Amino acid sequence: MPKAIRYTLLSVRDLLVSAGPFAFLAVALLVLAYLWLDPAPPKHVRLATGPAQSAYDEFGKRYQRALAANGIRVELVPSEGSVDNERLLRENRADFAFVQGGTSSGTVSEQDREGIVSMGSLFLEPVWLFYREESAKKKVPTGQLNSLTQLEGMKLNVGTPGSGVPKLMQRLFEANRIDPATLQLSQLEQTPATAAFLSGELDAVVFASAPESLMVQMLLQTPGVKLLDFAQAEAYSRRFAFLSPATLPRGIVDLAQDLPPQNVRLVATTTGLLARAETHPALQQLFAQAARTLHSPAGWFNRARAFPNIENSEYPISREAERVMQAGAPFLQRYLPFWLANLVERMWLALGIIVAVLLPLSRIIPPLYAFRIRSRVFRWYGQLRAIEERGAEEPDAVPQLLKELDEMDQRVAHVAVPLSYADELYALRSNIRLIRNRLAPVA
Repeated sequence: MPKAIRYTLLSVRDLLVSAGPFAFLAVALLVLAYLWLDPAPPKHVRLATGPAQSAYDEFGKRYQRALAANGIRVELVPSEGSVDNERLLRENRADFAFVQGGTSSGTVSEQDREGIVSMGSLFLEPVWLFYREESAKKKVPTGQLNSLTQLEGMKLNVGTPGSGVPKLMQRLFEANRIDPATLQLSQLEQTPATAAFLSGELDAVVFASAPESLMVQMLLQTPGVKLLDFAQAEAYSRRFAFLSPATLPRGIVDLAQDLPPQNVRLVATTTGLLARAETHPALQQLFAQAARTLHSPAGWFNRARAFPNIENSEYPISREAERVMQAGAPFLQRYLPFWLANLVERMWLALGIIVAVLLPLSRIIPPLYAFRIRSRVFRWYGQLRAIEERGAEEPDAVPQLLKELDEMDQRVAHVAVPLSYADELYALRSNIRLIRNRLAPVA
């Protein structure tokens, strides 16, 4: 091997050995910071949605596709609706859930609320009360209903208890002083209820759902099916904080057929996305970003960018959601893959602290390196001084001492040091010759 390469490799080896403890400490601190901060999110997350073919189910599939782009598998957990979803969150059987506004009013303790955070409000869920026109004509000659009091005596399906709709309708009945006994109420699931409604077994059905619901879309275009016009929508919103007035614009369903033929006044709840507070922050951030993408376009009941928002939430707002709603996706995620951007974003503070700690310690590496190289040369000076002192005290031992000097000179000639320290090696060999010259006349 050429000597130049040999000396270079020797210098690199000594440098690595000198910096070894420092490098080990740096790696150990990085590992501890990684374990403490846990920057990598789980690859699997559970989202509680709702019944099949509901708006919650449809939005769940959209979130599933959105997060799959970042390598996160979203498991959709079917449920009966908002009440069921909130229970799944509290029981740790879901990490995220769609929950209708007003679902927890007066029924959830503060202790239960502490474990749940809100990712923001996503969309309006109008109360869709569909009725059969022929049934309505038995009440009103025109067949147009605009008050809940006109439903007395009808067969009405208010949905399953887990959907939250029965509780909502109960409160609306109480506000209108309607005795539920005057109605023939049932609590069928959406699909069986719709089938019974279309077959004439039911006079009316109630859904609280976004217009993306397939059932809502179908009933809005079914001949002989009318939608209750909530003429007192503004009054309902003043009586119940979780309700908002909404208007279904004329022709919004089908412009060609002019459906509906006039504006329909509705009342609507606001649906939010809730999460367990302990859910990984990176997952909360991804869901908030997906919400901005999926719910910001204009819809039937909102203008563009009206949703998602973090106003009027019944639960504390997630810090990650607040950051995303105010500033959008983090800077690094706009240019780097999610896993790398997330790692840097969550580790940068720890990295700064580690650098601040290691920077002063790094100053000992050059002196340690220099000491390691020079020790190969300086350790011979102890033997050289001993030989010199014996030569002065024991003149008869000079011949033996000269042999020891020759052996030392030969061994020192094989000592390898980086070229930058060669002057000290040559200085040692010069000193060996100097002592030999002093002892030679004595011999």
